[in-house]
Amino acid sequence: MDIVLHQPEIPPNTGNVARLSAAFGLSLHLIEPLGFSLEDRYLKRAGLDYWPHVRLSVWPNLEAYLAGPGAGRRLVLTSARQGVAPHCFAFTPEDALVFGRETAGLPPEVMALSPHRVRIPIRGAVRSINLSTAVGIITYQALVSAGLAGDGAI
Repeated sequence: MDIVLHQPEIPPNTGNVARLSAAFGLSLHLIEPLGFSLEDRYLKRAGLDYWPHVRLSVWPNLEAYLAGPGAGRRLVLTSARQGVAPHCFAFTPEDALVFGRETAGLPPEVMALSPHRVRIPIRGAVRSINLSTAVGIITYQALVSAGLAGDGAI
């Protein structure tokens, strides 16, 4: 299972996701353009001292990821408005969980690549959840659904 951030914009969110990917033993793929430098101090701070444990790859575009390690993976796209709740979706170990930019989500051309979509149901007037929080919620549910959560040893 991969975590893919499509054109992330906010360094602390990406740093938090990097720490999460290290904790779960998942690869993190960043799709350019990034809204920050990988040397950003806020990115480094959010990832703490876990950066050596992050399997990080940066790709010039989604097509490059799909031609490489993403080849053959089922794209599970995330959206604030489309898709089923994560606990109602049957994830597999070969899924690529794709998350969009903080300000705009996934663009239509990416949404057209896969019919597999999940969203976190939100109550009230809140429009969306912070990206790193959403990645944590969906990724953990994906691991549980795919039978990969185990007893802490993924």
